[in-house]
Amino acid sequence: MMTLLAFIVAIAVLVVFHELGHYWVARWCDVKVLRFSVGFGKVIYAKRFAGGETEWVISAIPLGGYVKMLDEREGEVAANELSRTFNRKSVLQRMAIVVAGPIANLLLAIALYFVLFIHGVPGLKPIIGEVAPNTPAAAAGLQSKKTIVSIDGQATPSWQEIRWVMLDKILQQQAAKIELRTQDGESEFRILEVNALTAADLDGDFMHKLGLKPYQPPVYPIIGKLVDGGVAQRAGLLVDDRIISVDGDPVELWEDWVAAVRANPNKALDIEIERAGMQLKMRVTPEPFDDAGKTIGRIGAAAFIDRTAFEAMITTVSYPPVAALQEAFRKTWDTSIFSLKMMGKMVMGEVSMKNLSGPITIADYAGQSAQLGLGAYIGFLALISISLGVLNLLPIPLLDGGHLLYYAVEFFKGSPVSDGAWEAGQKVGIALLVTMMAFALFNDISRLILG
Repeated sequence: MMTLLAFIVAIAVLVVFHELGHYWVARWCDVKVLRFSVGFGKVIYAKRFAGGETEWVISAIPLGGYVKMLDEREGEVAANELSRTFNRKSVLQRMAIVVAGPIANLLLAIALYFVLFIHGVPGLKPIIGEVAPNTPAAAAGLQSKKTIVSIDGQATPSWQEIRWVMLDKILQQQAAKIELRTQDGESEFRILEVNALTAADLDGDFMHKLGLKPYQPPVYPIIGKLVDGGVAQRAGLLVDDRIISVDGDPVELWEDWVAAVRANPNKALDIEIERAGMQLKMRVTPEPFDDAGKTIGRIGAAAFIDRTAFEAMITTVSYPPVAALQEAFRKTWDTSIFSLKMMGKMVMGEVSMKNLSGPITIADYAGQSAQLGLGAYIGFLALISISLGVLNLLPIPLLDGGHLLYYAVEFFKGSPVSDGAWEAGQKVGIALLVTMMAFALFNDISRLILG
């Protein structure tokens, strides 16, 4: 229900703002608006306000909307209203009305990001974790516990911003000049080459391939919780016990202890623990457990997590009003340009079509972001609003960008595009949109089935 409600609210907000863009500019150009519809298909609710000329409608299929304007091409128009028809307006006025919808979505994204940046966006501090060997990060000399201050002069106040900047660097195949701050407060610079990765690597965890991951406080081998009746409890282990060694091998971190348990199902392990300052020896036999076809050991124990240490790794990125507005514009612009680059790479076959998402995935992300909190949901709305704005500006017939293309041709040609060209374009547009939607739905279903 949360996912469904979050999806409906998202679609309603984005469609209403998009169509309001068309509506207000049409009114400003003195075009009569006959209907404002949220959704397509059968009308399930209609309202006309007293003295109003526009019918406000909610339709059955909630995956878009439309603004219907008075137009001679769609039927007879009374002589006294001819001046208010869409088709009789100048080409620049028609272009303004068409482009107003996508622009409204981009302005909505700016407003949403502005609110986020004023309120503050939580994120991970940009501190480097363990750098994997034989990776671009290792070759660049990046080291754990150093803070990434900026990349090519762009500030990186959180790990999320690092990921965003590196995403664009890989897409453009540009090396990144990284400014670091050491634990002593000194600055240094490193060049991170990304030519070992391609746009196709964006399908997976490209940060892992770069050798970059955020720093996490160490989790020590201290038991924080036991499963009632589990192997660990039956063996005599208690909460706050610290594992010192397994079969004589020292254990420094919880992951070392987990690795030993998983690797030894049904095998007795001689362990040494520390309890209340005393060292004790015990024996534990992990029980077998089937993990995706592989038999591993488990004992029913969880680590003690130092919440304070992990919370210290969280930062809140916020700006004063003027800077927040500048950041909102920058974020919207960068995301728009990146979206266009990704679409171009898909067309060229350099990026997998798996990156194309449909309504099912959007609904899933809407539900996930809503559960994470209002800030995450607002960020999701801003991102989808940008996608909707950019998508509608593409020069594809049936979309706003297609109409804009026709009117641009008319502006330079001095006469409207022929009816034959218009109809042919409509057919091409339908074919392209149906194909794109088929890919998106296929990807949605694949994600549901295959995870």
